[in-house]
Amino acid sequence: MASLGEIIQLKIRLLGISPMIWRRILVSSSTTLHELHGILQVVMGWDGIHLFQFDIRAVDYGSWELHMARPDNSLCDFGFRRNDRFFYNYDMGSYWRHEVRVESLLDTDPKKFYPICTGGTCACPPEDCGGASGFLVRRDEANDYDAWRDLDLLSGFAKDLLDCRDTERSLSDLDLEELQFAVDRVNGREPFTSWRFSRKQLNAYFREGRHRELMHQQLI
Repeated sequence: MASLGEIIQLKIRLLGISPMIWRRILVSSSTTLHELHGILQVVMGWDGIHLFQFDIRAVDYGSWELHMARPDNSLCDFGFRRNDRFFYNYDMGSYWRHEVRVESLLDTDPKKFYPICTGGTCACPPEDCGGASGFLVRRDEANDYDAWRDLDLLSGFAKDLLDCRDTERSLSDLDLEELQFAVDRVNGREPFTSWRFSRKQLNAYFREGRHRELMHQQLI
């Protein structure tokens, strides 16, 4: 019979951005900090290409390059209680800071696969966009006048395309080069305007073991 607290429910919140970007996960209490790093990479949508750091009770654990304590401790070693919190920092340049809060200590459910994501909202920012402040600037730019002008151009093209079906005009009469530039700009803004978040996809990644791959820094 599983003992109470064998599973820990965590809520992760990416700081410095509104609306809030957050995830709720269930993990085994035997999960090491190194393993939790891989889990957080998957659940937040990062690529594992930068250094990481946990700040727990005034002690730093993380990547060996940062010359801090090794992330070999299991979560159960810390004796966490409900509402305890610690911090996870990713990318020492952009410095994405996450608050990790212990919400509950639970029994193992034999019908569930762990780790598992049980909730969350909003897609995570793209890598290397300048941290929270840089992301907010790019997000504002993605909704400025130029963005609306590009959408108006695409709308106009769709109307012209329909007109081609009813008249003697052809695609060669349309400015396809200008259209392609507009499409490229719209696609470039998409990571800063998308709020799509798929819990189903994240849990598929967990079942595939992607978090074990992202435990280790992915050099590019």
